[in-house]
Amino acid sequence: MKIVFLGTNGWYDTCTGNTICILIETKRAFIILDAGSGLYKIDSYIKTKKPIYLFLSHFHLDHVMGFHALAKFNFSQGINIYGPKGLKAFFKSVINRPYTIPISELKTRIRLFEINNKSIAIPVNVIYRKLRHSSVCFGYRFLLEKKVVSYCADTGLCRNLFLLAKNADLLIADCAFKAGQENDKWPHLNPRNAAKLAMDSQVKQLALVHFDASLYLTLKDRKDAEIQARRIFRQAFIYRDNQGIML
Repeated sequence: MKIVFLGTNGWYDTCTGNTICILIETKRAFIILDAGSGLYKIDSYIKTKKPIYLFLSHFHLDHVMGFHALAKFNFSQGINIYGPKGLKAFFKSVINRPYTIPISELKTRIRLFEINNKSIAIPVNVIYRKLRHSSVCFGYRFLLEKKVVSYCADTGLCRNLFLLAKNADLLIADCAFKAGQENDKWPHLNPRNAAKLAMDSQVKQLALVHFDASLYLTLKDRKDAEIQARRIFRQAFIYRDNQGIML
């Protein structure tokens, strides 16, 4: 399994990278985590006709602005998009005229699936839970090729976060704040409490992403966050755009 971090910023693009988007390639499928501005790069990596599934955490602009790039792609297998209630209304209002090309006119067929209390058929092994954020936000836990990959962006500490992270082979976690920073009105993680989460949840590896662009101005700032996290959890790593890992 290969994981590529196409966008690792939170809030807006800077010289350190694009906003959040992560691509996972397995033997059977491509899985995309969020649709930040880094989404435009997926055609550099998706070269086969395996199914494509995109999982959206929530509708804040840094997680959805990449949908404007959908007009660039021509994937014959289409893209299935899963997200919170309101996904269809979002596409109808924003991914439409006068802002961009509507999905009915895209070269790639887009299918939308809203996650709610009713069960829907999802063709990959995944569970999802609401996280603690300023709006409805989902975290995801995938079982892929006998490995557990958990993705929890934009959240403060909460019970569901620990549930999704427990014993994961890889936890991809929010690190919007710097060490010591917290805000109950705008819940996010910092390197220390993300590392404590990883340690308490007995994960094998922690990937820190979604760095607030107004706080992490340079890659050195990210490196400092990695140092802070490793004081608590040795297998914590920061990631930058276009960096890939094998799991």
